[in-house]
Amino acid sequence: MEQLDLILEKANICLNCKKPMCKLGCPISTNIPEFIQEIKLKNFENAYNILQENNMLSEICSTVCPVEDQCMGKCVRGIKGIPIQINVLERYVDEWATDNKIEYKPEISPNCNKKVAIIGSGPAGLACAIDLAKEGASVTIFEKEEKCGGILTYGIPDFRLSKKVVNEIIERIKDLGIVIRNNVEFGNDITIDELHKQGFDEIFIGVGAQKQTIYSLGKENISGIYKSDEFLKKYCNGEKINNLGTTIVIGGGNVAIDSARVAVKQGAEKVYIVYRRNKELMPARKIEIDEAIKDGVEFIYQTKVIAANEDNKRVQEIECIKTRIENNKAVEIENSNFKMKANTVIFAIGASLDIRPFENSGIKYENGLVCVDENYKTNIEGVYAGGDAVETKSTVCRAIETGKKVAKEIIKNSKI
Repeated sequence: MEQLDLILEKANICLNCKKPMCKLGCPISTNIPEFIQEIKLKNFENAYNILQENNMLSEICSTVCPVEDQCMGKCVRGIKGIPIQINVLERYVDEWATDNKIEYKPEISPNCNKKVAIIGSGPAGLACAIDLAKEGASVTIFEKEEKCGGILTYGIPDFRLSKKVVNEIIERIKDLGIVIRNNVEFGNDITIDELHKQGFDEIFIGVGAQKQTIYSLGKENISGIYKSDEFLKKYCNGEKINNLGTTIVIGGGNVAIDSARVAVKQGAEKVYIVYRRNKELMPARKIEIDEAIKDGVEFIYQTKVIAANEDNKRVQEIECIKTRIENNKAVEIENSNFKMKANTVIFAIGASLDIRPFENSGIKYENGLVCVDENYKTNIEGVYAGGDAVETKSTVCRAIETGKKVAKEIIKNSKI
């Protein structure tokens, strides 16, 4: 069966529910039944425009979204059978548009006269900028890195998300009249006060969680120990990471999976993911775990790395302790210690927000997150925050949701 026939077969089993639970399950309310209906009719350009009108980052979402927990997870057909493969249909439409050189060119509506500064060009910042620009706002994005995209560029490896796709989307975003200023860091190169002095009416802060969580392994200043963000950034920048040897990745989320798979592709002899809880409690997506297993990554569950031994200032061995699960928590088992060979250790156990620039700006925060109301407003007039700045473990699509909601609020309050 040809690809088109398979796509039509997948689309035609959609029930077109009166109350589309799939749309309710999507953080950004993608018009799922509508674009699937256009696929059924083979109106692929209409389907593409429906997707793009709601979300110009559609190609990214269809690739990296945890659909099993969002749109597909709510599909009515999935209650007693197999849900509609919504991401597959979305990806097909986006790829069809690319292959057929179909471009989405939104009309710019003069509905917003605001001058808006966006801090951070990750999913939240890009989404906010897009929706504002489409309504006529003057938008400038400030990005601390040399390239735009945040986690899309520096955190998700190319074998999961094509950098060509990311770059093409960013170029399309520029065509909306959005100005992007790179190598400008919030808190160092710009401040809230300075942006207000430059005439920006509103400010959206969409920076990611930048402080990686690590813990001491009993040795200081030894080589072979990485934080996952620096490890993935090196890879995404095209830097070769040599002599990984036996690599241990500590963690159980998607970032741990990405780090392990990168280590394999960078020539590591053996790669293990060591996770303190059991397989059932592992937060990584099943599809990503399966891909890691195909790549040769081995998983060690209910195990915690507690120390590292070195030789000539290089990791040679780690010490671990087994755990048992009590109320979904990992509890160390006394006298269950054992050792493993290890030349590289990568921490992938989470990240937190660098609160210093917020603190210096007088923006309130609590428990490591910026305090915002239901419209993502901070305590400072005209300043909003979203993405990882306001919630832990935010997905790409959830970050996009916060950016879109901020744009909607700014547009609503615009004086024409």
